[in-house]
Amino acid sequence: MASQTRIERLTEQRRALPAQPGVYLFRDARGRVIYVGKAKSLRQRVASHFSNPMRHGGGSEFIGEVDTIESVVVATEAEALLVEQNFIKQYRPRFNIRLRDDKSYPYIAVSLDERYPRVYFTRERHRKGRSYFGPYSSARRVRGTLDLLQKIFLFRSCEAEAPGRRSGSPCLDYHIKRCTAPCVDYVDQAQYRSQIDGVVDFLSGRYRQIERDLQARMEQASAAQEFEQAAVERNRLNAVRSLLERQHVTNTSVGTVDAVAVALDGVDANAQVFQVREGALSDRQSFYLENQGRGDISTVVEEFLLQYYATSAAIPPQIVVQRGLELSPALGEALAHRRGGPVEIRAAERGDKRRILELAQRNATLSLDQDRLKEERRHQRRAQALDGLARALNLEAVPLRIECFDISNLGGTHTVASMVVFEAGVAKKSDYRRFTIRSVEGSDDFASMNEVLTRRLSQWERIHDLSPHDSERDASFATLPNLIVVDGGKGQLSSAIAALGPFRDRGVAVISLAKRIEEVFIPGSSAPLVLDHETAELQLLQRIRDEAHRFAVTHHRSRRDKAMKASIFDDLPSIGPARKRALLTHFGSPESVVAASREELEAVPGLPGKVARDLYTALNKTGR
Repeated sequence: MASQTRIERLTEQRRALPAQPGVYLFRDARGRVIYVGKAKSLRQRVASHFSNPMRHGGGSEFIGEVDTIESVVVATEAEALLVEQNFIKQYRPRFNIRLRDDKSYPYIAVSLDERYPRVYFTRERHRKGRSYFGPYSSARRVRGTLDLLQKIFLFRSCEAEAPGRRSGSPCLDYHIKRCTAPCVDYVDQAQYRSQIDGVVDFLSGRYRQIERDLQARMEQASAAQEFEQAAVERNRLNAVRSLLERQHVTNTSVGTVDAVAVALDGVDANAQVFQVREGALSDRQSFYLENQGRGDISTVVEEFLLQYYATSAAIPPQIVVQRGLELSPALGEALAHRRGGPVEIRAAERGDKRRILELAQRNATLSLDQDRLKEERRHQRRAQALDGLARALNLEAVPLRIECFDISNLGGTHTVASMVVFEAGVAKKSDYRRFTIRSVEGSDDFASMNEVLTRRLSQWERIHDLSPHDSERDASFATLPNLIVVDGGKGQLSSAIAALGPFRDRGVAVISLAKRIEEVFIPGSSAPLVLDHETAELQLLQRIRDEAHRFAVTHHRSRRDKAMKASIFDDLPSIGPARKRALLTHFGSPESVVAASREELEAVPGLPGKVARDLYTALNKTGR
């Protein structure tokens, strides 16, 4: 009856959809968005999911999870593409194409809003007045590119908004010919800006223009008999030409184009982007994708193009893709809207562009095969580690779910605990939990461990019988672990055993791992178990223990810093939120504020001299 009610509700919602362009969202019974799609006609497109579910990915499992349909009407199909990508970025639906890892991809940023711009590595791209180039798939290659750019264009590497050195002499970069030293006015703002313009031209793919400019500068310096400067320009020119020779893959008539190829294998996919600028292969990017909805290659390519170019600083006038794809005609229009100029998406039929695309296709297939092989090896190693751990600890079953607890404090203050969870040998960060110790005064790790494990047990007893849809049910606490690992020795293990009697009655194994020589303490055994350091099972335990320690220390440091900020700033004269931010921005940490001299406090931007002097007096009077 409940299923029929759902079907009737979905049928009513489908019939109410307009026959207009728009975006639709499928939500499950818990209200989570599991799929976002766009359509020229919302009513027809949504109906096709239900009439032929296998055609659009996800099969019966996908459609069977849909509980509610929502829609947003837009003016054009191109606008629907852009709105769809905004929703995918906001909700990260499980059945849409997604970049597999949830990391932020690296960019190269140029701080054009500063008098002497910096060129730096970053993973954010939201600051106004800055140019961003990327995204790149390899942080190592980004840093390599930055190193090469600094050798050619001699920009500053210091991180301050304005360059300057109290010593009045330039830093080492100047002496090794990697900077023109704007910090001591060896180069004026106009000259430095021309260097930055070269960086922007290089990252934009205007290599031939850079080559011509460097050639002209070298000849001009030589004609003026400035031979030292001519040698500098010659070395920069040689570096650019050497790079172009290494990257040269086709003739200059190809111009500026991106070749994008995708390889599919079940729920996994790999996308390769070969960026050709003025006949030179400027970069190759490799991205792994999640394809839980098992979309066809046309769907994957279309959604990848929208996601990739949504964050790309530059969209080329032409994008070459594989033959036989059924892409939306509005895709080019949507990308043209972002580029501010026409974008042609076409299949490569012949010549150099086809050769580049075939190279991208081979790389996509090879990357997917290599990734699958790596994953199979990782899976085998994890399985071997869990099997070995079960044998070493004499467990009845393989410990598929392992929980590890650690205590962190400093001198008995701000005591906290962490709980980390590994399932099938892999960290399950959604189930990590932090605890603030409530009942223990001072530094007593045994009592603290007893408290946190008692709370873990009481949470399980309270919620494990609740319905999965109950709002009070915490999945991390509702799941019974196979093995609990406590960081410490015999004392911590005794505290754990005292707190976890009901867990042990249900077959949960409890052990402790001591850091000194990695001894494993087991209940009922007087002698510790010492595993070979080369075994996969000990390395797994160490990885879990180290993760618990990291998670606990991070929480402890956060609470300690928060308390320290409060103790330092809250009662000081004339220091409100704005001045507190100014002090922390200028000095970087509360400790640096305390250690600052009166002159250093007076130099803080936005802090009046009298307030700085009063602050210095107050800090030194209180002994902070």
